[in-house]
Amino acid sequence: MTDLPTTTWAHSLRRITALIRREILAVWRDKRTRLILILPPIMQLFVFSYAASYDLHEAPIAIYNEDMGLASRELIARFTASDAFEPVLRVTTSHEIPPLIEAERALAVLHIGPTFSRDLATNHTPTIQLVIDGRQSNTALVALSYVNGIIEDFSLEQASRNSSPAARQQVVPRLITRAWFNPSLDSKWYIVPGLVSVLALIITMMVSALSIARERELGTFEQLLVTPLTPFELLIGKLVPPALLGFGEGLLLAVLGVIIFHIPIRGDILVLVLGMVIFLVSATSIGLMISTFATTQQQAMIASFCTTMPLSILSGLATPLDNMPGWLGILTYANPLRYALILSRGIFLQDMPLATAFANIWPMAIIGAVTATLAANMFRRRVA
Repeated sequence: MTDLPTTTWAHSLRRITALIRREILAVWRDKRTRLILILPPIMQLFVFSYAASYDLHEAPIAIYNEDMGLASRELIARFTASDAFEPVLRVTTSHEIPPLIEAERALAVLHIGPTFSRDLATNHTPTIQLVIDGRQSNTALVALSYVNGIIEDFSLEQASRNSSPAARQQVVPRLITRAWFNPSLDSKWYIVPGLVSVLALIITMMVSALSIARERELGTFEQLLVTPLTPFELLIGKLVPPALLGFGEGLLLAVLGVIIFHIPIRGDILVLVLGMVIFLVSATSIGLMISTFATTQQQAMIASFCTTMPLSILSGLATPLDNMPGWLGILTYANPLRYALILSRGIFLQDMPLATAFANIWPMAIIGAVTATLAANMFRRRVA
């Protein structure tokens, strides 16, 4: 005697599998879509990893040295030897400073006063002026930290050199910083794990948003409705392929990040995989909600873009979440990308404890359940 429920589930699984295969082949057989899925994310990974760097490299700086003493020349030599700055020219009068900054010929101007060397030799406190272009606020803050570091090292060396023998024997406290998880403070180690999640989100949402809209434009959506597929089977068949493609995209980008940018993976990979699967279910559900009300692929593309941009901005990808206003920070708790970034960076850069990892996984699971339910309801209404 045949077990009817088992047979029904077997037939249902067979129909869902056939639909999943059909969806993946429809995307993969289209040459333009195949190129969009592979080339742009890889290019964006490389471009953003280098262009969105938080490191300072050969920033143009002008020198206005009124002292011309030995100490001032030693200080200038430190700036010249630094990879962060590139002295582009020497200034002879203070009137030359404003045009340099206004024309963006120099990010900053280092002004050393006429009594700099004498003040150091006589144990007086010398003053140094740094004129910096505040229009580039982030770059200015980074440059200021580099300048402070160079001047601090120089000041400690001069104090040790000019002090008396008795003073040299005294213990002089000095701050020694050690960066955990990213010893060289390479900004790529921070950016690349975040890009893996962001680019996987973009691909997943784009494919899922286009799935039903493409069927409508080709006139095949009505054909699906007259097949033996139930609305539930049709929904699962539309949910799984974008999530699989997004997962494959994220896996490819993660491998490239490890091989090319030497990003370490210090945490549990299985936890990262679990988190990515749950995250991509949320992304696919959002894309399907877009696809249910979009009548053309162009509308779906625009709606997908307008959705991914706020999700990326409110995720902590570029700016810390703590810097956002309180009311805006509340909205980030409904953003699955927020938790995906924390999880991805934690697994890559540190051996994130399981408790911390699951503290970011269960919110994504709740968001995924809510968005999947909304997508299912909207899909049923559209099919009915």
